[in-house]
Amino acid sequence: FFPWSPFFFFFCFVRELKSVEEILKIDIKPGWKKGTKITFPGKGNQEPGFAPADLIFVLDESPHAIFKRDGNDLVAIQKILLVDALIGKTLNLATLDGRDLTIQMADIVKPGYELVILNEGMPISKEPGKKGNLRIMFDVIFPSRLTTQQKCDLRRILSDVYY
Repeated sequence: FFPWSPFFFFFCFVRELKSVEEILKIDIKPGWKKGTKITFPGKGNQEPGFAPADLIFVLDESPHAIFKRDGNDLVAIQKILLVDALIGKTLNLATLDGRDLTIQMADIVKPGYELVILNEGMPISKEPGKKGNLRIMFDVIFPSRLTTQQKCDLRRILSDVYY
């Protein structure tokens, strides 16, 4: 090697990165929606010569047996018997936050009927103290068969009803 030589030598060295274990706490706020990103700057992987990457968590939702989220509203499908759809019923529904709601149904449940309970939906994360609505949709269970006498009785009872 001569001082005027056109060849250059590069010396690389790799410093050993240590594996670091750290517990990160994520406070999920009530009402956060699916897709919300939680970022921990500089807590991700690191390569020599580069700044550590950000660690990003993306929120997902687990399905619920009763409720489905629609924006800030909660939707529940409630099965009811035909007789209850016609004469009314008291519903008892457990909320996501553990309360029991008693809902008195006085209206006749028609196809497409939806009962809206104001402020019983998901918390609105950007508006503390506010909530969406609870929307209850009904699935009316019809009898699979009626006796001749039941049919006659229904005809007699319902023939006086004005639609």
